[in-house]
Amino acid sequence: MNRTEHGAQLKRAHNCCQAVLLAYEDLLPYDKEALLILGSTFGSGMGGMMGTCGALVGAEMVLGLLSQKTAGMNGMSRRLFQRFEEQCGASRCIDLKGVLTGRMLCSCEDCVRHAIEAVEEIRSEG
Repeated sequence: MNRTEHGAQLKRAHNCCQAVLLAYEDLLPYDKEALLILGSTFGSGMGGMMGTCGALVGAEMVLGLLSQKTAGMNGMSRRLFQRFEEQCGASRCIDLKGVLTGRMLCSCEDCVRHAIEAVEEIRSEG
């Protein structure tokens, strides 16, 4: 199973942020329990569906952890954010789930997929 589908499968038992983090468990310097704790407050988007999608937050965390840089990540972060928005239609959970409009733009499993795809694209660009 590829990393993208593994992340979508993980979403069935974890929040979006945790699913993205756990999809990279083999590459990250933290064990499963630490990754679950790290992502635990980003379920249902920041602020309980009002803010940034947890899958996007997890992808940004993964990007930073894999880069091992302490600064100079804004360009990569911006590209990841833009790719996620292009694929999903928004970056805020409230918009993605259509809370105010009644029209869902992207399912949680697809948000996880797109977040992981964006990380993989950014990593392949170097």
